[in-house]
Amino acid sequence: MTRTALVSGGTGGLGAAVTAHLLDTGWRVVVPWVAPGELERVGTHPNLHLVKADLSDEQQLEDVLAVAADDPGAPLFGVVNLVGGFSSGPRVHETPIGVLDSQFDLNVRTAYSVSQAALPHLIRRGGGSIVCISAAATHNPFSGGASYIASKAAVSALVETMAVEYLDDHIRVNALLPVVIDTPANRAAMPDADTSRWSQPADVAKVIEFLLSDAGSPITGGLIPVTNVG
Repeated sequence: MTRTALVSGGTGGLGAAVTAHLLDTGWRVVVPWVAPGELERVGTHPNLHLVKADLSDEQQLEDVLAVAADDPGAPLFGVVNLVGGFSSGPRVHETPIGVLDSQFDLNVRTAYSVSQAALPHLIRRGGGSIVCISAAATHNPFSGGASYIASKAAVSALVETMAVEYLDDHIRVNALLPVVIDTPANRAAMPDADTSRWSQPADVAKVIEFLLSDAGSPITGGLIPVTNVG
């Protein structure tokens, strides 16, 4: 049976690769979008359903879930939370509290709210798999990244807690911990960086699909490093 995956951030630098790989491996994929320029990154496909929606709006989020869950021949099974943001700058005492608020809003609140909205559908269908993106920096922090790292650590804690809460509902919840993913945005932000060890979006996409698939069924509550070893 075909299954449906909801991919928040599915038009981004990583998201477009995840969306493409899920379509290539037979998933029905629902992707919310905001700006028209995002659409050219994912193109068209018979199993791709693009929904214009601001995920911070509760009703618009419910509208996305309605599309994701409306095909009885392709039940909602996978949720991939890719919406997020990065911030690096001065140390804590020199960083406005608004930076912390923004990082938690982007990295934690969206993952929480999308998962929260999807979970009743997954429970009703008898199970599923949720994948979030944390960061390797939660285990290897760097100066100037306190707001970002704290928000990603919260994502890890959210994942571990949901994995326990929904174990009896046959819902798996895992997070990937990348270092740097080779996206246009990251290259623009770090023009002088050595990109040879950055993770490729297509490789990360394969790990996500594995965690969503039946092959990944033994894994839940995992905080999985995703690094490029050359």
